[in-house]
Amino acid sequence: MSEKKAQPLVSVIMNCRNSAEFLREAIDSVFAQTWTAWEIIFWDNQSDDESPDIAKSYMAREDGVLRYFRANAVTSLGEARNLAIAEASGKYLAFLDCDDLWLPEKLALQVELFERNPELGLVATDAGILKNGKVISSMFKTARPARGRVFAQLVNAGWIAMSAAMIRFEALKNLGQWFDPEFNVAEEADLFYRIAHDWELDFVDAPLTVWRVHENNTTFTRFEQFSDETRKILTKFEILYPDFPQTWPDLVALLQRRAAFQKGVALWRKGKGGEARREIARYLCGAKFIAFWLLTWLPGSFFDVLARAYLKLPKFMRR
Repeated sequence: MSEKKAQPLVSVIMNCRNSAEFLREAIDSVFAQTWTAWEIIFWDNQSDDESPDIAKSYMAREDGVLRYFRANAVTSLGEARNLAIAEASGKYLAFLDCDDLWLPEKLALQVELFERNPELGLVATDAGILKNGKVISSMFKTARPARGRVFAQLVNAGWIAMSAAMIRFEALKNLGQWFDPEFNVAEEADLFYRIAHDWELDFVDAPLTVWRVHENNTTFTRFEQFSDETRKILTKFEILYPDFPQTWPDLVALLQRRAAFQKGVALWRKGKGGEARREIARYLCGAKFIAFWLLTWLPGSFFDVLARAYLKLPKFMRR
C-alpha cells in the first residue's frame, strides 16, 4: 500500500460539480481496477449536494488513494480540469467523469500500450453507451478509430470519450496549454486534437469504459456553445499551426460545416427556423444538411424526439 501511495503511475482525474447520483459507482469502478498503482485526484467545483461527503468517505480506504480538493470558486470545466491536473503525480493521466464507469482491466490495458511505445501521447478505449440501465451501442461502432499519427482522422470522426482517454503527462506538458479554460463543452476535443497533431494515438478495442447517457448530458442541449467553441478551435489551429489552412483545407471546411450545423440546431430549438436555414444554406449539398433544413420547418419543440431518432441514423448520415 505505501509503495502505491508514494508512486502512482496513473493519476485518475475526477472533476465534480453536484454529481452525487452516480458518484459511488464511478469511484468504486476505480477501486476495482486490476492495475493498482493509481491515485484519484478528486476536484470538487463547489458542489452543494452530497458529492463532497461521498468522495471524502473513500479517503480512509486502505486499498486505494483518493485526494480531495475543493475549488475556492466555481470555474469553467476546462480550468477545473487544469487545477486537478496540477495536483497529479502520475506518469499517465486518466479521466473519469462522475457519472461514468470503468471495467476492471481498463487502466491495465492502456498502461500496457503506453509502456510498449514511447511515441504514444494518448490511448483510448471503446466506450459502451449506457441508457436506462442498458448498453445500447458503443463509440467505436459509430466512429471507427485509427492508430498512429491520425490528427485528420480524429478531427473528422472523434472517437474518444472523455472517460475513455488516458494521456501521457509528458505530451500534455509539451503542449504549452493544457485544457483551454475558455471552453466548457469542447475542452476535451480541443486537447485531444492538439495531442494527435504532435503524438501517436492508439486504442484498446474493447468497451472498457461505460458512458452514461441521461437527461443531464450536454451533447444535445448546448449546441450553441458547441458551435462557438468549434469556431474557436478553428481559429486556434490557424494560430498554432500557421500552415493549417494550406495543409488541411478539408479540415477547415469540415469545422466550418460542423459549427454551422451546431448553430443551426441551436437556432431551431429556439423557434428560429428561418435563421437556422440561413445559417446552413451554403451546405445544402449533403444529405445531413438537407434533412435538417427540412426539419427546421417543424416547431423547435420537436427537437428532443428527433435527437433520439438521429442517434439511430446510419453512420454516413451523422458525419
